[in-house]
Amino acid sequence: MFWIGIGIVCLVLKKHRREGLQVLLTMLVTFIVGNLILKNLFHRTRPFNCEDSLLDVTALIIDEPGEFSFPSGHTMNGFAAAFALFFNNKKLGIPALILAGLIAFSRMYHFVHFPTDILAGFCVGFGAAIMMNYIFDKVQEKRAEKKLQASE
Repeated sequence: MFWIGIGIVCLVLKKHRREGLQVLLTMLVTFIVGNLILKNLFHRTRPFNCEDSLLDVTALIIDEPGEFSFPSGHTMNGFAAAFALFFNNKKLGIPALILAGLIAFSRMYHFVHFPTDILAGFCVGFGAAIMMNYIFDKVQEKRAEKKLQASE
């Protein structure tokens, strides 16, 4: 919800509209690829649910997540939003990347994700951000070409 809120705030602010739209669309891509496709394809159990786990589920500090473990949704969305911000505005993007990294680490710390879940979440989020940034750049180029042609 935090990253969605950031996207909406940026969308409302005229100066940061591109960042906001890019954050929200990038997160939509990660949701489709990660949550709807990959999680259901791999059906990976969470670390605290493994038979050889030393952790009792009642010892979890956070609520027990209901969906599968691979890839980490928090990591995907955190890095998707942070890189979408970073590609457009380094001043906003650097703190966002640090926060996304801390969130990713906390998912392992709380024993709800394996390191490979985090790595896959990072890759999906980063890949989606690169793809959306490329698309946004191409759309902006087309608009600039149309404006130039219209002014001639």
